[in-house]
Parts: sequence; structure tokens; C-alpha cells
Amino acid sequence: MPRWSCVLFDLDGTVVNTIPLIIASYDYAMRQVLGERVGPEEARGWIGQTLYDTFHARYPDDADALISAYIEFNLASMQTMLEQYSGMRELLSDLVSSGVRIGVATSKRRSSAELTLRYSGLEDVIPVTVAMDDTERHKPHPEPLQLALERLGADPAGSVYIGDAVVDVQAAHAAGLPAISVSWGAVDADVLAAAKPEHLVSEMDQLRTLLLG
Repeated sequence: MPRWSCVLFDLDGTVVNTIPLIIASYDYAMRQVLGERVGPEEARGWIGQTLYDTFHARYPDDADALISAYIEFNLASMQTMLEQYSGMRELLSDLVSSGVRIGVATSKRRSSAELTLRYSGLEDVIPVTVAMDDTERHKPHPEPLQLALERLGADPAGSVYIGDAVVDVQAAHAAGLPAISVSWGAVDADVLAAAKPEHLVSEMDQLRTLLLG
């Protein structure tokens, strides 16, 4: 029997393995615009925020050019660099079959989020996606999660949010939801544990058991 009646997911590093693509996109943008490299570990630390917030906080004078270069590489490489997480599609389908409402709340732009779901073969499974364009405030603010719940007609009391970043835990708690952290994405398990999610899982089977029993 499902533990929660509504399950919200982050997208990058949670539902779809976009981490190699994101790291490569950041590196391309930095090389093209600034002539610098960004290491994988540093780039991992940027994941979870919007592109706007990431670049404007660090390189305000070059942020627009960096965003454009990132998007150029990301869109051109997405179809070949996306990777499936084994068992994710089956889990999503089984949640829906069990009567659980599911949705995505992501910091990605809507066009990029929709392409990610299409190329990963998941656009027919997830009925609601809240993207960066849909809210004025973004994670760790709760607004994206609150909007997803509203669109699904769900109550926070019976819902949970799943993500791979510290901002996902923060957004869940700010929205009054328990947080499940997955350690197969951008952030190491010890960093996630320090953010105090209600649950921390490292394997898809653990997540399935937690959600469906």
C-alpha cells in the first residue's frame, strides 16, 4: 500500500541522470565565455539552482553570455548524453497504477524540462511538471512545490518530495513536506544526511519499498 498519496520529484539527478550533461554544459560555457574550466566537483555544487541564480551570483557581468552558451551546448548534447536510472520508469508507472498522484518540481527551464522527459521516455508518465518559468521564486523556496501540489489537487499532509540536492530538502521542509534524499545524483550521501531529510536512500529498490511497501 502506498505510503503517500502524492509524490513529487526533482528532475535532474533524481528521475533522470543528467549530471554528466550538466557538468559538461557548465564547463563548455565557462570555456567559451571566460576561457576557464570548471571542475566536476565544483559544477556538481551548482546543481539544483536555476542557471540565472548560479551565474548571476558568481559572474554577474558575464551571466547572460554564460547562460546562452550553457543552453547552446545543453540542447545540442541532451539527446546523446541523457542516461536512464534503471527502474525509475517502472517505479513511476507503479505509483500511478497504485493511485498515487505524481509530479515534478524542477529548477530547469520548461523547454529543457520537457525535452528531458521526452528524450528519457517519461513524458507520458508524469502529468504535472512545474519548471523555473512557472514561479517567481525557486528552490529552496517552497513555491515550486506548492504550485505542483495545487495543480495535482494534493495536500501537503499526504505528500512527499524526493530530490538529490540540499535545496530539495530545504524546499520540502519549507513547504511542510517530508523529504526523501537520493544519493545517486549530484550530492554525496554525507552532505545530504547533514541536511536532515526524513529518509535517505542509495538504491532504487530502497525508494520503491519506501514509497510502495
